[in-house]
Amino acid sequence: MLHLQIITPEKKVYDDEVNEVLLPTTTGQITVLPNHVPLVTSIEPGELIYKKNLRETRMAAGYGFAQIGPKEVKVLVDLAAPEEEIEEKKIEEAKREAEEALKQKHLLSEEEFATTAANLQKALIQLKIKRRHRRV
Repeated sequence: MLHLQIITPEKKVYDDEVNEVLLPTTTGQITVLPNHVPLVTSIEPGELIYKKNLRETRMAAGYGFAQIGPKEVKVLVDLAAPEEEIEEKKIEEAKREAEEALKQKHLLSEEEFATTAANLQKALIQLKIKRRHRRV
């Protein structure tokens, strides 16, 4: 078993034992199992999955870092939204606002542009996760 902690600036999202963790890194998705070699890696917006017993939980992850050891994984990200907590209408509105702001990029500073682009990327990953795994 691995001890998984997922932490955002607002709260500790998850803190428990798991069998496996899949992380969206800048070099692609990696799978972490018990006795993994120690590693620190960047996390980019994508789907974070952890498995406990036979249950798989998916969440949208934002930018951050993961510290991996043989018996633990600590994930520090600016977004960690479990699939069931993603509010599609709210995220659609955030996506629309970001797209509109980016169309006016000549009015944005470099920092505002980067923040808006990051917000758009996080909205898109949340929508992708919510829609791909929607139970019909």
